[in-house]
Amino acid sequence: MIRPPQAAKETTLKKAYFLFRHTILAATCALFAATAGARELPPKPSVADIVKASKPSDWRPLDPDNTLYMELPFGRVVIELAPTFAPNHVKNIKALVREHYFDGLAVVRVQDNWVVQWGDPNEDNDKVRRIKGAQKTLKAEFTVPLRNDTHFTRMKDVDGYAPQVGHSNGFPVGRDPKTGETWLAHCYGMVGVGRDNDADSGGGTALYAVIGPARHLDRNITVVGRVISGMPQLSALPRGPAPMGFYDKPEMNVPIASVKVAADVPADQRSRFEVMRTESAVYQSVLDAQRNRGGPWTKVAAGHLDLCAAPIPVREQKPGSEPGFWQLL
Repeated sequence: MIRPPQAAKETTLKKAYFLFRHTILAATCALFAATAGARELPPKPSVADIVKASKPSDWRPLDPDNTLYMELPFGRVVIELAPTFAPNHVKNIKALVREHYFDGLAVVRVQDNWVVQWGDPNEDNDKVRRIKGAQKTLKAEFTVPLRNDTHFTRMKDVDGYAPQVGHSNGFPVGRDPKTGETWLAHCYGMVGVGRDNDADSGGGTALYAVIGPARHLDRNITVVGRVISGMPQLSALPRGPAPMGFYDKPEMNVPIASVKVAADVPADQRSRFEVMRTESAVYQSVLDAQRNRGGPWTKVAAGHLDLCAAPIPVREQKPGSEPGFWQLL
């Protein structure tokens, strides 16, 4: 049958279209297969492998004079203080602890993806807990001079909140060489001092632990340390129904049995935690293992590591035994 010129032209275009589509599909499949093969990463040591192979010299014990034990219904929360970055607040918090200020107070606020806060439930009424020898407020310590920190080890990764980031003696820090300042970063588990609008309105009577993204608080709040053990329990507490996550009924508050400086606790009752030395070569291997994970599960290595995603291994020593349980904080 003889087709009209227009019909013949349409048939030719259809054949060309189907041939073009087939060619593109075949090329796409070939490219996908080649790419999939290229993404098969070789196995590499994991963070767990590196921790297992570490030496005793790669770890440091907590300083009992700068460690707090907060006893809650679900167990002990261990907090390591950082006097290098907030010397006056750390001194004041230990004074508060030693006058038993926190004993009988409570966790009063849990805001989802933000903070867990503890202090005096009666802070705004006539039943407020009185301070004895410590101070109610202090001048803010949002940053300190670079010269204060002699343990900084820089990460090579770019950060959006600081010109330089890295770790100092087990703490995540930011720094700015131009201003000559350094500060503790608001990463998960870090402990900060609650305050009002006035920068100098905090002193340590209200403390919080970070349970969500909060880096924009850097250089706006005094940070005094980090939780070494107990974060899973703190972050799993019921969220407060009132604005900003506060508990609105007294029965919701989580009672604090006591807070003590570890140095004041008999040696046989202390928790024996160790933190990997963040200035060590093995810790740099830990960071690289997290930054460039190997196969077979990982298909694309990130090649980048955020400061707050950098693992800081912690392990608990049991008396008379080999190093035991370890975790990442």
